Amino acid sequence: MPKAKYDLNDNGKIDPEEREIMLEDRRRIMIDSDAKRDAQRRMAWFSLTGMLVFPFGVIFTEYMELPQASIMLASMSNIYYVSIAAIVGAYYGFTNMGSSK
Repeated sequence: MPKAKYDLNDNGKIDPEEREIMLEDRRRIMIDSDAKRDAQRRMAWFSLTGMLVFPFGVIFTEYMELPQASIMLASMSNIYYVSIAAIVGAYYGFTNMGSSK
């Protein structure tokens, strides 16, 4: 970030008050980026967990003698797995792109 952005009185120097503003801004940016990474990580783990639990839902509905439900879940599985794979792939892709900068 350019220093001119934080030089509020345009005297060419960063005064102590302006320095505090600059440090607080940087601190907020770091907190926001940490929260974003945590949210993305939780989303990816939740998606992966769903991929593992989904087949057990089909088995459970078959066990509970709900054949129509198991047929519906099985027909949704194609779209579900592609969508979840896209979410997880995007997470890993954007994580790698961000770390290479």
